[in-house]
Amino acid sequence: MTVSTPTRWSAVWAMALGVFSLVTAEFLPASLLTPMGQSLAVSNGQAGQSVTVTAVVALIAGLLVVPSTRRFDRRSVLLSLSAMLIVSNVIVATAVSLPVLLAGRVLLGVALGSFWSLAAATTLRFVPESAVPRALSLIFSGVPLATICAAAVGSYLGALLGWRAVFWLAAGLGVAALLWQWLTLPSMPATPAQGQASLWQAVQRPHIGPGILAILLIFTAHFAAFTYIRPFLEGTLRVATDQLPLWLLSFGVANFIGTLLIGRWLDHRLRWVLRMAPLVMGVSIGLQVMDAGSSLLFAVAMLMLWALAFGATPVSWSTWSTRVAPTMADSTGALMASTCQLAISLGAACGGWLLDHSGPLAMLSGSAIVFVLAALMIFIRLPLPASTAQTAAE
Repeated sequence: MTVSTPTRWSAVWAMALGVFSLVTAEFLPASLLTPMGQSLAVSNGQAGQSVTVTAVVALIAGLLVVPSTRRFDRRSVLLSLSAMLIVSNVIVATAVSLPVLLAGRVLLGVALGSFWSLAAATTLRFVPESAVPRALSLIFSGVPLATICAAAVGSYLGALLGWRAVFWLAAGLGVAALLWQWLTLPSMPATPAQGQASLWQAVQRPHIGPGILAILLIFTAHFAAFTYIRPFLEGTLRVATDQLPLWLLSFGVANFIGTLLIGRWLDHRLRWVLRMAPLVMGVSIGLQVMDAGSSLLFAVAMLMLWALAFGATPVSWSTWSTRVAPTMADSTGALMASTCQLAISLGAACGGWLLDHSGPLAMLSGSAIVFVLAALMIFIRLPLPASTAQTAAE
């Protein structure tokens, strides 16, 4: 990374809007399952496959995007992915059957996994290395905002306008992202040697393999608990159904705050953040298990602590990926994005099994244990760059 990199904050904001648009579209079906299923004459479980197919395709696309687009200008690739987002939402909004809807969601998976994989490496071309943590915090702040929007706003607008209108609005959001990117993204010729071989070379680098494993453990632990947070809130904390949106909104807001605040720390405290975040999440969830819902105020505090720590996680690991192998940022970004998608699936599966067989406290206990194991592995097995200055020296 050179100090002469031009600063293009307008392009960073355009990328942030792209991430927000993609993640909003990914999670919209979760808040619209019932009307979608009724309209298409399928069960809620069948309609829910619209989320599953997106995650699976995103996992595959994240691995393939770097080698398959290595000859193309990154600006053209990103604009094409945003256009694909628009087409996907239009297909879903006009779908008359489940197969048509799933076809639209497949397109979204390609756009989501590919855009996510390229985001960190692309950011390196917009700002100097010292500003990368702040830029990434802005880009990834779109994730918690999109989660809030998809859950709360999506549900409200779906009841008011109908689920198809919500996807039309999501398509309009995609148009706004595409236009902003068209106006602000510079030409970005692909870097040499970003083929499939570089993915394998990246895995073989001393620091990257353990880092990818840590990411897998952390995101699996998070989604094992978060996917089934509602049964915990209703069953253990006895939260009333009409109060659930407020709890989930509070979690999302705390997550968003954590994402924004952590950018100020990462330039000189990356090592500390990567080690402490999973430990804080594991301890906060473990303390909730020990408390077993006896204190509602304590549960709120621990949930907010969990959300704040997880808000710091995607940004800190994306920063890590740009520092541990700056010449292979495309490949490390692709590995990280696909690992996160795999972790979402693993977490949902493992958390669901524990919930069904042993209840919400067992599910949270399993999550806490994996978080602590991830923290221990990072402390013991993962050498970490401490600052941009150290990275430059290396």
